[in-house]
Amino acid sequence: MADVYRWRLAPDGLATRRQLRALGLRPRGQDPVVEIQRLRRHKPPLVAYLYRIDRAKPVRPMTPARAAALAAAMRARRTCPNCLTDMGYCIPRSLGMCVPCHDLPQL
Repeated sequence: MADVYRWRLAPDGLATRRQLRALGLRPRGQDPVVEIQRLRRHKPPLVAYLYRIDRAKPVRPMTPARAAALAAAMRARRTCPNCLTDMGYCIPRSLGMCVPCHDLPQL
């Protein structure tokens, strides 16, 4: 990757991974073509990598096995390891358990 551009000054025909995903595409294993940087005061710059849209491929379709694996992973993130209840939201990693279990006084 040789080219570095300032924020919003990159040439047309390039997109980030998120932008490709919004278009229903994936990078297809290609290396980033351009790096864009957004300068900030007293901090390192924000960096984003851009890929060529014309070399991108369509996103692979969701198979039943992949959907089941994703559902199982999300269920594990929603289940409190303390009370084993599906909370309906992802358990905060900072707490390690659901909010009601965390707020209970320890005996």
